[in-house]
Amino acid sequence: MISQNTLQEYFTVINGQLQNGVIPFWLERSWDNEYGGFLTNFDADGQLMPNTEKYLNTQARLVWWFSTLSRRYPERSEFIELARKGADFMIQYFWDNDYEGWYWKVERDGTLIDDGKVLYGQVFAIYALSEFILAAQEERSSALANRTFDLLQIHCADTRYGGYYENLERDWTVAQGGFFAGDRKGLDSHMHTMEAFTVLYAATKQEIHRRKLAEVVDVIVDHMLDPHSGSGRNQFDLAFNPIPAISIHRTWNAEREGESPEIPIDTTSYGHNIELAWLLTRAIEVASIDNKAYHQVRYRLVEHAYTHGVDWEFGGIYRDGIASGDAIILEKEFWQNAEALVGFLDAYEVYGEKRFFEAFENIWQFVDKHMINHAVGEWRTLLTREGQPIDDKIGNPWKVAYHSGRSLLECATRLEHLSEMAG
Repeated sequence: MISQNTLQEYFTVINGQLQNGVIPFWLERSWDNEYGGFLTNFDADGQLMPNTEKYLNTQARLVWWFSTLSRRYPERSEFIELARKGADFMIQYFWDNDYEGWYWKVERDGTLIDDGKVLYGQVFAIYALSEFILAAQEERSSALANRTFDLLQIHCADTRYGGYYENLERDWTVAQGGFFAGDRKGLDSHMHTMEAFTVLYAATKQEIHRRKLAEVVDVIVDHMLDPHSGSGRNQFDLAFNPIPAISIHRTWNAEREGESPEIPIDTTSYGHNIELAWLLTRAIEVASIDNKAYHQVRYRLVEHAYTHGVDWEFGGIYRDGIASGDAIILEKEFWQNAEALVGFLDAYEVYGEKRFFEAFENIWQFVDKHMINHAVGEWRTLLTREGQPIDDKIGNPWKVAYHSGRSLLECATRLEHLSEMAG
């Protein structure tokens, strides 16, 4: 077992990075005093960049972030105030009063750019508003979270094969195929649907929300994991047959920097695997789902990431690999490393295997040395395998405090609990 002193030392360092880095970075910079909503695009020095478009997913993620901080630190009123103002901006500029649901993207001043209805965005709106409900008990947000959930069941649920259509037009018609992905389903969107329904059920305690949460858990476990390796697959046709992954409109993969090789059919994301494992743990707890039924599933996800994803030479976790083999994209990206910290610490907590804590240590040392820009307090976006910056910007339309801040918050909470247990 890991000693109490070691656990306390990691808690002190990680909690310090949370309190003195990520929290003040977004608290001081993110609110747009001119137009409202959150600014997300910051260069390597933490300076605002010219591109100030506002995406639904990151506006929602910062509403979630400040709501979460308000619940954790209720004595600090600035957190709930920012969450409320962020929710106000979302509702004013992203909610579609004609067809309902949430638009994808607006200009800095709220002028509509992209009116598409993207499952990924809809569920992050649910996620944000549900967390805000838990923090503030606001009826308007509760009504909109519930209505968005209902809209997904009406327009996005695939009643033939299960799961959800992911890319739709403003009027909720399914988008065309190929790059617009009306003919595809992905693990990423369904995992975040599970995540959003978990918080929604925690906020509402409505049985339909619990049932749909349990349903999406089973869709992921039954259809989206490789039966041989236990790792997550990437993209599927509507009937959940695995198909080669392609860049898709309105996704991080289509807009990110870095390597873009021809991707084989059985690629897996180590970040998604490890994130899925700990989010499954959370979903099972909240929904009172039988833990035994998913115990081995979660273990295999962690085991695959441990065996194939951790870079034991230079530190950190790789981006992507082959489900049946080793890593093929050796870059180190912020979000996979953030989720790996939580996932391996969660695995140590659940399974008690020291090697999972050692993986956590390996990744933290890489993140602390190379990924965190200590001068401003946030994380760089993308590094080489050895830790040299490829994209050193620390905020973009997809990157806010959701991964980095949540990782530090979750790790600090777990380390504090583990330290108490070891005492």
